[in-house]
Formats: sequence, structure tokens, C-alpha cells
Amino acid sequence: MESSYSASDLKFTLFTILIFFMFSPAVAYDPLDPSGNITIKWDVMSWTADGYVAAVTMNNFQLYRHIGAPGWTLGWQWAKKEVIWTMVGSQTTEQGDCSKFKASIPHCCKRNPIVVDLLPGVPYNQQFANCCKGGVISAWGQDPSASVSAFQVSVGLAGTSNKTVKLPKNFTLLGPGPGYTCGPAKVVPSTVFLTTDRRRKTQALMTWNVTCTYSQFLASKNPSCCVSFSSFYNETITPCPTCACGCQNKKNNCIMSDSKEAHRKGVNTPKKDNSPLLQCTHHMCPIRVHWHVKLNYRDYWRVKVAITNFNYRMNYTQWTLVAQHPNLNNVTQVFSFDYKPLVPYQSINDTGMFYGMKFYNDLLMEAGPQGNVQSEVLLQKNKDTFTFKQGWAFPRKVYFNGDECMLPPPDTYPFLPSSANVNPVTFFTLVASVLLVILSIC
Repeated sequence: MESSYSASDLKFTLFTILIFFMFSPAVAYDPLDPSGNITIKWDVMSWTADGYVAAVTMNNFQLYRHIGAPGWTLGWQWAKKEVIWTMVGSQTTEQGDCSKFKASIPHCCKRNPIVVDLLPGVPYNQQFANCCKGGVISAWGQDPSASVSAFQVSVGLAGTSNKTVKLPKNFTLLGPGPGYTCGPAKVVPSTVFLTTDRRRKTQALMTWNVTCTYSQFLASKNPSCCVSFSSFYNETITPCPTCACGCQNKKNNCIMSDSKEAHRKGVNTPKKDNSPLLQCTHHMCPIRVHWHVKLNYRDYWRVKVAITNFNYRMNYTQWTLVAQHPNLNNVTQVFSFDYKPLVPYQSINDTGMFYGMKFYNDLLMEAGPQGNVQSEVLLQKNKDTFTFKQGWAFPRKVYFNGDECMLPPPDTYPFLPSSANVNPVTFFTLVASVLLVILSIC
């Protein structure tokens, strides 16, 4: 029996499948954090005369992607004609048209409300547990206790029982920019709570979850960071690729580091649309990560990692840096950053997360003299795999704040000269060098 499909039909089918994978939530899959997501949980705590009171909790289960300033923005569409009577711990950005209400005026009458977190320092009677952090949520792998945000909402003109309530739909999440795709709300088993004395369990009257996943492809068409390399065994410095983050801002929205504009008052003031003001560079990236192979010992080798900010309008709080390299399975010491191995697949330990030490360097300042952080990493060699040949000493992947950075082409990596003899630095050599310096001074 002959097939009824023509070559054009086959091409169309393949094209349709490609488009589906490109624009479906499957694109959000992250191989270094396969189960990472943000889960938004609605717990109905009580029924009211015309609706319900719900506690809404946002849990960031992503290992190394946090939500920084100016924080999260959550939106949805009501299934019927619901209104928000009151909110605690958050607020909507617009009230909408509430003119049909005479006595009590709702907090929001819009069919598609947009909700933001309250700022720190609001009056106590406006606070809710885990609220009021300006929308900033830590990554789960960095600080689990700060990876949650919550608020309370009183909904009216809604269902008043498990059978009559209609779930909100079309959820959107900005964190703080685009990139997140949210699935539909799904009813799940009611959340169980434990009293403070831990002797009694209570539970929500109804619970539904919304799961949101991140895709760098949806967040931006260009990378937001790049990587450069250097080593002690080669004088060549491999820079970031030219226009690694796109050069569309080079004509209108970048300034030279030595210009008067870079030092004028107010240059670091953020814009409402969070548009960057970059230092003019050949790569035009807000962030550059530099990986320098610094020293070679007999049983160890040493790397220096530096992160530089080229954005005059942005400082990065609670930043994270993720690197993938086979020797990260044997990290001996990290000197100025905190470090945590990431093991999404139990049999492979080649990925780790670096992040700033609290109150020391967890804030990466704006572009300028203070706009960099750096650390050194001491790694123990595996004699079966260790080599300086063919760029082995450089990372396979690098992520900054959850976004993958552009690496230089492999054929531009600092190579090991064929005549070079990279001898390890022994303890005797170090002692002899120190004695020689002392004798020359005397």
C-alpha cells in the first residue's frame, strides 16, 4: 500500500514538530537543574459570605536562579467576575473600575489583576509571613529559608465551596523580566499545617498549584554574559567573542569608561523599564566571567575566577555563578566565595555553584572601580584525567544568575605550547625562591 504523504507534507510535519518544541514549555528544561521550577500554591483557609480567603505561597525550587530586584510580578485572569476585597503582604498595581460598589470598595476589580510584593518596612498590620521583601526571592540552592514569598488575598463574588469555586487561569510571572511560562492551576491534596506546639494538624479547605518554568530563549534573544580565558602557560588572553551579547546597544546606549558621562551624578540610577547603560566593550555584555588557570602544583592546580559588571544601572544582589568542569568533583578549597556542588544526576559530579559570602561580597556593584568580585579555587588532580592540553583546564559551561554565558570558540583557547614543560610548583621550589629573595634584600 502506497503512502499518501508527499514530500511537502513530510516537511510541513517536521516543521510543525520543530515549532512545537521551540515554543512549548519543554524548552524550559534545564539539564543542570532538571526539576527546577517556581511553584505557586493557593491554600483556601476559610470561606466567606461571597468567596474565600486564600494564602498564596510562591516557592522557588530552582537551585541557582533567584528573582532579584525589582522583584516578582504575578498575574492571572479570573474565571468569573471575582474581585479582590483585601490583600495582606502584597498589592495590585491597579484598582480598576469599582464604580458599581457603593459601600465597601474592593482593593481590585480588574479581571486580570497584576500583583507585586510590598517593600520592607511596611506597617506590621500589612505584613504576612514571608512577605515584604520587595519581590526578591533567593535560589533554593543558595538559601532555602529565603526562597519563599507569600501573601493573603480575600476574594469576593466567587464560589463559596469546593464545588462552586472556579480556579484562576492564564497565570503569568515576571522574575523580574520575561522568561517564565506558567501552566494551568491544578487542584492538589489540601496542604497540612502543624500547630506551633507540633501536637495538632490542620489543613486547608482546598489547595491548587501553579508551576512556572524558566526559559532563557524566552527571556532574551541574546546572552546576558560572556566568558574569557587566560593561563600561566600562555601569554595569550582569549577574550569574550565580539558582540557576544548583541551590539544593538553600542550606538545609543553605551558609554566609555574614561568619559565624563561615566562619572556624572545619577549615572547609576535605574530606569523604570530596567534598560541597561553599558560600558562600551567589544562584547557588549553586562557581565563578563574570567577564568584564569593560575598555578600548577604536584597534586593540585589553582584557578582564579573574576566576575566584572559592565552595567552602570544595575548591581547584583545574591548573585550566583555556575560552572561545569570535570575536576569540580574534587574541589579542595574556595577562598573568597561560598561554594556548593550541584549533583542533578547522582552519578555525575562535575557542576558547582559559586556565590558571594553574606555581608562580604554577595553584592556585585555597578560598573566602575568596585564593579567586580573574585576568588581562587584549589582543585586536587585526578592523575588519570588531568591535563593542560586541548583546553581541558577551562569550563564546559558557565551560568551567571541562571543564564548561560557565551564561551569563546574552542580553537581560540590558550593552548599549551608544544615545547613547553609545565612543571608543577614543589614545596622545595617555593622555599628556595623565598630564601633567594631574602638573601638579595640583605
